[in-house]
Amino acid sequence: MSRLARRDEHDREILALALPAFGALAAEPLYVLVDTAIVGRLGTKPLAGLAVAGIVLTAVFGIFNFLAYGTTGAVARRVGAGDRKGAAEQGIDGMWLAVGLGLALAVLGLVFAPLIVHGMGASAKVRPYALTYLRISLLGSPFVLLALAGAGYQRGTQDTRTTLVIALLSNVANLAIELLFVYGLHLGIAGSAWGTVIAQIGAAAAYTGIIGRAVRALHASIAPDWAGIRAAAVVGSQLVVRTGSLLFALLVTTAIASRIGDTEVAAHQVAYEVWSFLALSLDAIAIAGQALVGRYLGADDAVRTRAAARRMLELGVLAGIVLAIAVVGTRTVLPSLFTGDPAVRHTAGTVLLIVGGLQPLAAAVFVLDGILIGAGDTRYLAIAMAGATAVYLPAAALVLVSHHGLLALWGAIALWMFARFAGMMWRYVGNAWIVTGATR
Repeated sequence: MSRLARRDEHDREILALALPAFGALAAEPLYVLVDTAIVGRLGTKPLAGLAVAGIVLTAVFGIFNFLAYGTTGAVARRVGAGDRKGAAEQGIDGMWLAVGLGLALAVLGLVFAPLIVHGMGASAKVRPYALTYLRISLLGSPFVLLALAGAGYQRGTQDTRTTLVIALLSNVANLAIELLFVYGLHLGIAGSAWGTVIAQIGAAAAYTGIIGRAVRALHASIAPDWAGIRAAAVVGSQLVVRTGSLLFALLVTTAIASRIGDTEVAAHQVAYEVWSFLALSLDAIAIAGQALVGRYLGADDAVRTRAAARRMLELGVLAGIVLAIAVVGTRTVLPSLFTGDPAVRHTAGTVLLIVGGLQPLAAAVFVLDGILIGAGDTRYLAIAMAGATAVYLPAAALVLVSHHGLLALWGAIALWMFARFAGMMWRYVGNAWIVTGATR
């Protein structure tokens, strides 16, 4: 423990990146929270419609996170190599890819929106609200994806403070616009959706302006570089496999929990919300990993790459230990924030013992994920995540058919995390991921 807590030469850089990144990550769910609070006052059916559309949008936009992650590592490599012009052009490639994918997503989403809402099981009375919110929100797809690529560029330039400022300002704008549209102009759930889209347009415009200034200052090209866009798309496809495997495992977990029992699925939701918030906290160090590892590899400095990666793992595990103590110590109190049902509180409190105990392991997994993304080792990451999920699915299915309950399901989640850790640690201890230079 004393080794983990000692000061290190990399601590200042890591914290300077991780702390603002945490703020920006924490601000991301505020869009949904604001929409939920405002639409919830319109009635049960609009709120149910928001719930249906919201989970679809969260899953779809989550898949495209590779636009931020892949851009971060690629830009950081160019920065480390001293090629700021190339870094700007790398950011432009990511933004062109984001616009193309965003337009395709908007068109396909609008065409298939009725089928999607029907497939989600929305009732006849809820369906119109879900369709309205989904269709309007999908119009913002190009801007959401453009902002993801822009955030990746900023992180790659070692600047996470700007991403925090933009996240906070866009959330404030979202709140103000929605209050005006919903309560002032009485536009209902459509006003909520338009408010969010306008805020997303503002965030995309801010990132476009920032990269535009860099392009002008560095005399970089804004023309599409098809080779660069193809390279970004290849990395993106690998990260889609990684993220898709992750989301599929989480969806399967919820589906199994719902079949165990009503009390159990409610307790699972409480535990999962706590788990998600903790993961968000630890992901801040992973983002620092993406930026720093990319920069050191771009500077042809394998020694500092390894040293910084080791320190980020140490800090991650230290944070995981602190979070574990906090969760275990408050496990009888935390469920009360979510539910008044004594049975749900009791079951959730028991599951939180597992959630807390997994935090040091989870921290190592998330940081290793960030390190390998920063190194551009995305092909291996895709294979490792798919392999870990392949280990998890039979274990989760066994819980379902054997009726062993929610604790056993979270035991399967623990197995999944161990499988993820084993796959990435095996890669980390070797040198195959350490490929220096401005490009991998």
